[in-house]
Amino acid sequence: MSETVTTSETTKLPREIWILVGASFLIAIGYGLIGPALPNYATSFDVGVTAASVVVSAFAFVRLAFAPASGRLVTKFGERPIYLWGVSIVAVGTLACALAADYWQLLLFRSASGIGSTMFTVSAIGLLIRISPTHLRGRASGLWGTSFLLGGIAGPVLGSALVTVSLRAPFVAYGSALVVTTVFVWWKLRGSELASRPADDTTPTMTFPQALRHPTYRAALASNLANGWAVFGVRMSLMPLFVTAVLAKDESFTGIALAVFAAANAAVLLLAGRFADRRGRKLPALFGLALLGVGTAGLGLTADPWLFLAASFVAGVGSGALNPSQSAAVADVLGAKARGGSVLAGFQMAADVGAVVGPLAAGAIAEQWSYGAAFGLTGGVAAVALLLWLMARETLPPRDGGEHTAQDVATDNCCPESTQQR
Repeated sequence: MSETVTTSETTKLPREIWILVGASFLIAIGYGLIGPALPNYATSFDVGVTAASVVVSAFAFVRLAFAPASGRLVTKFGERPIYLWGVSIVAVGTLACALAADYWQLLLFRSASGIGSTMFTVSAIGLLIRISPTHLRGRASGLWGTSFLLGGIAGPVLGSALVTVSLRAPFVAYGSALVVTTVFVWWKLRGSELASRPADDTTPTMTFPQALRHPTYRAALASNLANGWAVFGVRMSLMPLFVTAVLAKDESFTGIALAVFAAANAAVLLLAGRFADRRGRKLPALFGLALLGVGTAGLGLTADPWLFLAASFVAGVGSGALNPSQSAAVADVLGAKARGGSVLAGFQMAADVGAVVGPLAAGAIAEQWSYGAAFGLTGGVAAVALLLWLMARETLPPRDGGEHTAQDVATDNCCPESTQQR
């Protein structure tokens, strides 16, 4: 009987994980709520398309710029307080957007929301790492990613309905939901020993340079950059233009293609997480990058709508297979007992860099040469990440052994004799 209980307990995720998953879903719905409204809301202040685009991109730029500071805050004060402060800042900034009197106020408040966004993103990843059992990290990452994806799908549907009421209504709804989310997470985690950092905590701090010595962390940075480039950048910016210019379809077909990608992604995330926990992180990362690269490059090589949807499906499966494995690998490199805000911030920044640089580079290439070359470049970025993963180490910890973190790698590189001593 005791063996059965032990097995059951080791396959059960802590309740704190489910709280973070629920909060992630609510936050993602909010992103989708304001997505349909933000560009039109900006132009309602008598500005042009370029100025409206600046409001959209300012959020991403501020996230990227503030990520290192977020990492240092998480290292100093802990994940839970920075998570709560981050969500609170986004809540206040979003409600302020609803009350903006002119364009410059809207730009300021939306930019400030980017600060809070990167704070709760980095701290949420840190909490997942610290709370998740080592052999369930892939499953926890897949569950968290699935909740965010499903929220992102539901959000635009609700947002489109709210826009018919008022352009300010989605901001009021999102800001209010974030206030509720902040209270909910604070209430549920206030007495959690797992989520709290002990007052006498003396765990070591892992620095970004230390993590860079680990080949798997370098591979994870490259794959997250490729994922941000393809999924959050090129897919959202270039696909709609390609559908109109090459496939001669309207915006509704773009929505279908995005939905196919999201459905394939969601279908694979949990399975990939379980596989990563049982068989290792490296194989699903390689499989995911291969499919992401082939699917994304294939988008620009066809003029047939059905083949375009098939390529979207393949890319979605690839992204879904990649995400849990690379997140779990970063958690393995960091280890459950180390502080590593800068390590987590660096990982998040890689995706943000890809999301910012990807559309600019691919857009310029599409304008100068062709859409096929632009999508091909994106597939090439995934191929480079795949090469780095081929050289990476498998990081899945043995169930009955300790973890081999980046600090161990740094020690081995500096003092090879220590390896023999261990």
